[in-house]
Amino acid sequence: MKRRTLLAGGMTALAMPAISGTSKILTFVPQSPLASLDPVWTSAMTTRNIGFQIYDVLFGRDAAMNPKPQMVEGYVIEDDGKRWVMTLRPNQWFHDGEKVLARDCVASLKRWMKRDPGGATLEARLDEIYAADDRTIVLRLKKPFHALPTLLSKFQTAAVMVPERLAATDPFKQMPEAIGSGPFRFLKDEYVIGSFAALTPFEKYVPRDEPASFTAGGHKVLIDRMEWRMIPDPGVAVNALLTGEVDWVEMPIPDLLPVLKRAPNIVTGRLDEWGFISQLRPNHLNPFTRDAAFRRALMAAIDQREVMDAMMGGDPEGTVTPMGYLITGKPEVDRAGIESVTRRRSTTEIKEMFAATGYKGEKLVLLHTTDQPFYNAATLVVADALSRAGLNIDDQAMDWGTVVQRRASREPLEKGGWSLFVSVTPAPEYRDPLLGSLLRGNGKDAWIGWPTIPAIETNYQAWLDTADKAEQTRLEREIQLTAFDQVPFVPLGRYMPQAAWSKSMSHPLKGPAPVFWNVSKG
Repeated sequence: MKRRTLLAGGMTALAMPAISGTSKILTFVPQSPLASLDPVWTSAMTTRNIGFQIYDVLFGRDAAMNPKPQMVEGYVIEDDGKRWVMTLRPNQWFHDGEKVLARDCVASLKRWMKRDPGGATLEARLDEIYAADDRTIVLRLKKPFHALPTLLSKFQTAAVMVPERLAATDPFKQMPEAIGSGPFRFLKDEYVIGSFAALTPFEKYVPRDEPASFTAGGHKVLIDRMEWRMIPDPGVAVNALLTGEVDWVEMPIPDLLPVLKRAPNIVTGRLDEWGFISQLRPNHLNPFTRDAAFRRALMAAIDQREVMDAMMGGDPEGTVTPMGYLITGKPEVDRAGIESVTRRRSTTEIKEMFAATGYKGEKLVLLHTTDQPFYNAATLVVADALSRAGLNIDDQAMDWGTVVQRRASREPLEKGGWSLFVSVTPAPEYRDPLLGSLLRGNGKDAWIGWPTIPAIETNYQAWLDTADKAEQTRLEREIQLTAFDQVPFVPLGRYMPQAAWSKSMSHPLKGPAPVFWNVSKG
């Protein structure tokens, strides 16, 4: 499998309109095109990343992944942990000029709970949620939930706060507007879907007093304008950075890092030291991929090291294999069942595993993202490995925005459905089972792919209910072992890409997503 390589003279300059006036315009190239502005409707990371600038959250997360009050001024826990009373900070406003009220937050949480597996967990444990007054949110729970701040600070499918009228949007449809209370205001008249987006500081935003740390603390806007320019060609993006046409490239492909490291005006570095878990998600509703034995054969057919070499060959220190389902830091958990991905089988053995499931050459639809280099590289390896194993792979090439639309379909293959797609999930969410959405087995309420795995759900609920560390570790191990047996997704390895930015801007904050507060230019 060949990785993309940069040929001498192969980069073409990006034509951009000249911008006059202030020099405090920060131009950013995201990892993939922006196809949606609703971070509850989709878990796409580019949507999440711009969402953190537009919307605010009740609890943020610092760089050490600890939850911290953000929109919340403070909270009290009563009734043996079953009643939480949260008080909003004063002087918070939405971008449409309306004051942020507790009822907006209640409505926002209710919508989020319908889409996010972690939100569904909260909803199942909730007796009542209501606004006691304009600044007070009350949650009454059926049982104590000590991890509530951690859950509300999650940053994949984040629980963002929007006006009540927008929170009334069907959670399975996109909100008609991008109105939040975050430090940046979205300029809808300039938005070109998949190509260009612009934001400007929100003049009524009042930062917290604490130092900023990832999504927590004081979010101070130090630029006059931010522009997101979607540049699908990695070489063009890097050349635009080298020539000063853009200021920050979120994820340059590793093969281009040597060019950037030699440039006197560019800084490269790992802002995200946690990285991502690359994963192949099977559709648990459609033929063959709904069979656990078939999914185990999928796992056996794919070599994690081949995937990581294709994705990160120019930066081998930025990968971790072998990779299971959890990253707890406890070997008895993280290494449990790891032979499922370390044992290499012959092509004949793998074909026999597929044949034992009754597979006889039926078509499998693979959604293949072509405009996101890391996803594309992983999908090429997956398609090749599965084809060599004798599977009839219908490799359907499309842009990431189309994948985001298509993957939400629960239809059978003959009606536009799908079997498999490659995506990634943030590694910090898998430090324990709480936020590992792809690990859940709660059927129709699960993340896209919709696995039903009762054993995982039983142990997940038991994990939530215990505060005993030894028992939590035992349950984590059981969840990992069950995942290797039932394969909610196929882990393809963990990678930590580097970012690149101009020396004309200050060092960005570290964290699992790019944030633009407290970044200056000039």
